[in-house]
Amino acid sequence: MSPGGKDPGCTVVSVPLLPREKAARLPERARQVVEYRKSGLSLNHVQGCPLGCAYCIRHTYGLWDAQAPVALMPDADAVAELVGHRYFRPHATPLQIFNRATDPFLRGVKDHLFAVLEDLDGRGLANPVLIITRAHVRSADCARLNALRNLKVTVLFTYSGISDRRIEPFPGAVAVRSMCRATGYGTGDDPRRYRTVFYWRPLVPGLNDSPQLLARAAELSCQADAAVFTGLFYRGEIAEYYRANGIPEPYTETARRKIVPQTLERRILAAFARRPAGAAPLFRKTSCAISHVHGLPDYNGHYGIRELCDICPAAQLRLCASRHRVPDAAQLLDAAVPFPDAAGLRVLDVSDRAAIVDGLPDEQPRYYLQHRFAFQIHDAGHPHLPGQHGRAVIGYPAAGTAQEDRA
Repeated sequence: MSPGGKDPGCTVVSVPLLPREKAARLPERARQVVEYRKSGLSLNHVQGCPLGCAYCIRHTYGLWDAQAPVALMPDADAVAELVGHRYFRPHATPLQIFNRATDPFLRGVKDHLFAVLEDLDGRGLANPVLIITRAHVRSADCARLNALRNLKVTVLFTYSGISDRRIEPFPGAVAVRSMCRATGYGTGDDPRRYRTVFYWRPLVPGLNDSPQLLARAAELSCQADAAVFTGLFYRGEIAEYYRANGIPEPYTETARRKIVPQTLERRILAAFARRPAGAAPLFRKTSCAISHVHGLPDYNGHYGIRELCDICPAAQLRLCASRHRVPDAAQLLDAAVPFPDAAGLRVLDVSDRAAIVDGLPDEQPRYYLQHRFAFQIHDAGHPHLPGQHGRAVIGYPAAGTAQEDRA
């Protein structure tokens, strides 16, 4: 039985189960319900979202028109596929639930979210779990999250401050109320076990970076255990949608990485520097915030990229430093042996910062190795340039010298 008292194999289907023949007609990537992404192994057997954020990553999966959530398989089958995945490691692999094609706290969808969480927790698994939302999180949801005994759960509340309803129709005030409620949950007799993050995204110059909005975000971040800021994924499919719907384009180019111009970051850091002492710390990377709120070293090994760390709390920096280990090429190659999709791996260089590799068909085996060693693994075809924090080259003085990152 799960902590919530329910048999994880007996899930009430709260959104329609898509007939198998219709599921077979979905775009190829949409049919892949388990996918490794940078922040973890991502489970997405429920797809479809009515919130309508114009910049949603659903554009890139061929799912933008899917507004009504549907399930591709029963929850128990999805969990079995997740824990049986070739890259899943019990108690270690970071997990993400419904972060690609729906909001996990939508009405109906949340029943599937809790079925998955309670199933995983009932297995005694202690993996980090990321849940990203901008929807209503009720007190009853907080109680159910707090009943989980083993998983290291973090809820990230997405907030942008964007007021243009063509870009973001769903009111940001909902995420703020949900975050305050979730962070304030718990008593001395029943302390809060899950953690909260103020997920400030996407930041776009000229859209939501006025001095007033920056100050407001800095104030709101005090209502969470940590804060993360990041920019916009501006892929070709999203740019096409903007143009087709008369939405002002934020950039003249697209990119495969998030865009956070250098001048924007400086203004963000200046705004946060004025927060009260003891406020929740600010991070550049999601995994850094997730790790910090659970008292762990960063599972993505960003410590090697030391310019990322200049805003981290001193205690977190010491923790990450104490666990920082540089693997050698033989260790990386040996770890890749069990995986056919990593058979072409070549290790070109290993430094204290990162390993440079090529020969991989996609990013999934690279992310596995990164989490396996808690060390940065970079693709030689998409170099990480010093001082750009793994972001798109757009908005940096040297952008004209590095074309590999452009979409």
